[in-house]
Amino acid sequence: MNIDLTGKTALICGSTQGIGWSAAQELAKLGARCVLMARNHEKLKANIDTLNASYPNKHDVIIADFSDPENVRTAINDYVKINAIDILVNNSGGPASGKITEATTQAFLDAFNQHLICNHIITLAVIEHMKKSGYGRIINVISTSVKIPLSGLGVSNTTRGAVASWAKTMANELAVYGITVNNVLPGATKTVRLSSIIENKAKKTATEIDAVEQAMLNEIPMKRFGKPEEIADMIAFLATPAAAYVTGQSICVDGGRTGSI
Repeated sequence: MNIDLTGKTALICGSTQGIGWSAAQELAKLGARCVLMARNHEKLKANIDTLNASYPNKHDVIIADFSDPENVRTAINDYVKINAIDILVNNSGGPASGKITEATTQAFLDAFNQHLICNHIITLAVIEHMKKSGYGRIINVISTSVKIPLSGLGVSNTTRGAVASWAKTMANELAVYGITVNNVLPGATKTVRLSSIIENKAKKTATEIDAVEQAMLNEIPMKRFGKPEEIADMIAFLATPAAAYVTGQSICVDGGRTGSI
């Protein structure tokens, strides 16, 4: 099985922490040159130093704020003028939790900009090289809410579903060029995002944090939360030559929690 990414360059969005950072480490381990993209230059620089210490490969950074699509557009377009991207990992922090009936229209617009619009901007910027080279991997980190909407995540459920539909359409159009487009759907994973969801739910329901956490664990057949590196392993596999015939898929990595096939 060919999982060697030597000679490939991977752009990983939201790579200062959590799943994005774990994905960067796994891709670097397989030989890829990694470009980390986020808004916090200090954290990105620290992560680049860590990567170069273990997997020296002239890793790089792009500074961009995903709450500002035009900032993202300028940053990625400037970068690809002189740099080629073979693998793209679209990943960004999820919208705030809350009931859909309590969501403002601005919350939807902000979420669509941060996820769908920024994904589209970055993808359009990198696919020309992928078409020419006959190799491309676009991997979108979304959520299991693509399969079954999650309670208390109204804006997130709506946005994630739109991204999944966008990705499937993109996969169909790009397959002829040897470019695959897939979605990784993390379940409850030990990240800052999960801690925030648990804390918010505990506060809104006047419940102890431990009780909220245990209730979530009870819904997972494996009875534990996922680790960021476990999500990263699936991302890394989809980026490799071994996954060349997998496209247009939404793959749950959730310990069996999602109740659909």
